[in-house]
Amino acid sequence: MATFLYKLGRSAFRRRRLVALLWVALLALAGVGAATAPAATSSSFSIPGTEAQRAFDLLEQRFPGGSADGATARVVFKAPAGQSMKDPANKAKVEKTVAALKSGSEQIAQVTDPYTAQAISRDGSTAYVSVAYKVNAMELTDASRDALKETGRAAQGQGLTVEIGGDALQSMPETGAGEIVGVIIAGLVLVITFGSLVAAGLPLLTAIIGVGIGVSTITALASVLDLGSTTSTLAMMIGLAVGIDYALFIVSRYRAELAEGREKEEAAGRAAGTAGSAVVFAGLTVVIALVGLAVVNIPMLTKMGFAAAGTVVIAVLIALTLIPALLGFAGDKVVGRKQRKAAGENAGAPNADPKKGKPNAGTRWARFVIRRPLMVLLVGVLGLGAIAVPAASLEMGLPDDGVKPTSATERRAYDLLSDGFGPGFNGPLLVVVDGDRSAADKTVSTIKGLEGWAAVTPPTPNKAGDTAMITVIPKDRPSSVATENLVHDIRGATGDDVLVTGATAMNIDFSQKMNDALLPYLALVVGLAFLLLMVVFRSVLVPLKAALGFLLSVVAALGAVVAVFQWGWLGSLFGVEQTGPIMSMMPIFMVGVVFGLAMDYEVFLVTRMREAYVHGARPGEAIVTGFRHGARVVTAAAVIMIAVFSGFIGSSEQMVKMIGFGLAVAVLFDAFVVRMAIVPAVLALLGHKAWWLPKWLGRVLPNVDVEGEGLAAHDARGDGRGTGRDEDRELVSL
Repeated sequence: MATFLYKLGRSAFRRRRLVALLWVALLALAGVGAATAPAATSSSFSIPGTEAQRAFDLLEQRFPGGSADGATARVVFKAPAGQSMKDPANKAKVEKTVAALKSGSEQIAQVTDPYTAQAISRDGSTAYVSVAYKVNAMELTDASRDALKETGRAAQGQGLTVEIGGDALQSMPETGAGEIVGVIIAGLVLVITFGSLVAAGLPLLTAIIGVGIGVSTITALASVLDLGSTTSTLAMMIGLAVGIDYALFIVSRYRAELAEGREKEEAAGRAAGTAGSAVVFAGLTVVIALVGLAVVNIPMLTKMGFAAAGTVVIAVLIALTLIPALLGFAGDKVVGRKQRKAAGENAGAPNADPKKGKPNAGTRWARFVIRRPLMVLLVGVLGLGAIAVPAASLEMGLPDDGVKPTSATERRAYDLLSDGFGPGFNGPLLVVVDGDRSAADKTVSTIKGLEGWAAVTPPTPNKAGDTAMITVIPKDRPSSVATENLVHDIRGATGDDVLVTGATAMNIDFSQKMNDALLPYLALVVGLAFLLLMVVFRSVLVPLKAALGFLLSVVAALGAVVAVFQWGWLGSLFGVEQTGPIMSMMPIFMVGVVFGLAMDYEVFLVTRMREAYVHGARPGEAIVTGFRHGARVVTAAAVIMIAVFSGFIGSSEQMVKMIGFGLAVAVLFDAFVVRMAIVPAVLALLGHKAWWLPKWLGRVLPNVDVEGEGLAAHDARGDGRGTGRDEDRELVSL
């Protein structure tokens, strides 16, 4: 593989104008496709195989036109102190609002008058208007949402408090300036790392091009493939992350090859042949993690995974072709002034190294770890183990409006309903009885014999009289354990002809499905990646160590998420106003994203060690060599990712805030504790055994030549100037 990528890199360098033109043309083509594609409706959400989904399907069949899974909204009214919602003036205001809502949008299916539906609190202080839509929340138009908000604003006045809740207001969250700050920090880190604006700009430019092509393609195909807006968001996040990383690895290796005295074209070819091989296999691990989301068997997640995987493939191809081409355009500017000056002073010395005798921070740290491997290993493992302890108390669910900031109208509506009617009114359960009226009445009696309900409505039969709906109001809030227990109790106390659904039940089933899929998903992703890394490193223990280290960092990150968002530790520091369950997608999402990034750092760092080892370096020398060349780049890549992910912490949405925090701390733990401390410590303790591979397995595994052994022939013929390997052997004597 190294030889093929070497030739590809040199070819792209020589034909840089053609390569750059092809990528620009591809970007333009994708952009035109996105601009001319029909507007796509938001992706439909379904959870095949769950009781809540079967209930929705039955409702659509037996109650045609009822929009069982349609979006809902509640316009909540609170009377001024000393007044009642039954007062004539307040009643007139509510009735005017009801009329405005009915004529506000063609997507509205039904608007319920609180005075006929008995939706007024016992003390008369609070009332709410229920709004049902014909389509789900993801398919609501902006015009429908704007009409709802405008109606709420018009109802304000004369001391009357009006707030709006429900999933009808669901929209893409706004994250503010955090993401922009993250990108700015990424740029600064790249400038500091390379000491050159040109070298720093290349990873950002190519990552943006790759994301542009990927997201534009997703937008162009969204209508045909039923892709939602969240699909492009995930693709953008992952594409930006790996795009910067991969370009960073190639540019860094190119500069290292130039420093060893090679000509520019030769350096570009060798960068593609060595670091490019690491990029290919790192990209494959990310693709495996994303495509593996199909194991969960939720169509929306499967589409998101495949679309994001496509963006990763684009990032890999750009790193292997466009980066060498742009390096050809950049010329000497890809190297900082200090390096160019040092190179001029050392001209004519093929193997000269301006930094010889002045080991960098990576070299010093590697030597420290090699001298005290057991201590570093214990500190790293015990430290992450302590942080991981809260993960044992993980409670998964989907946060409701109660965790939103008090500045949001959904949160204020949630609080008004809780105060006036009880917290369970924010998450009613819908019980569907597949039977006649007697079966429905029996179900009502059974439910009333259980604990945890606040109100049970009489059955509402369909026209045929063979199906009925019953609304159950829990005592506790939707995301509470008590409400979840009530759902399970109803299902356990009734037969197969009684199904529980509604937003709360759907969230419970979704969480359960994600929980059930976690171990199979983890086994698939880690198992396939283990085999892949075994091919890359031709070792059994190195891939095993990589997988175990990743699991440790992910569990520690989950522990930190639980401590902050479920227990409330340091919650005020991260803007957590209300604790609650951890988003049910969080563990699988973290496994998929962080695993890909962790393997990026593992492959790039350890392949340099493997490369030195197969060229004759002793185990200790190989570790130092890997850190001398890779520590600075991996550190920069990790800091960039932490900055980008931390930008999401500033979001007003609890779920987005949680994702940003979780990914940021996961990268922090994996890059700086696992890859930078635990990995070299374990390799130092194992010595030569780290690279052990049974002979029979060595014959079975394909030799992909990630270390670039096939390129040695070029040195033998005098292609390029020197290998710089002698210096590696002089670094440390262990």
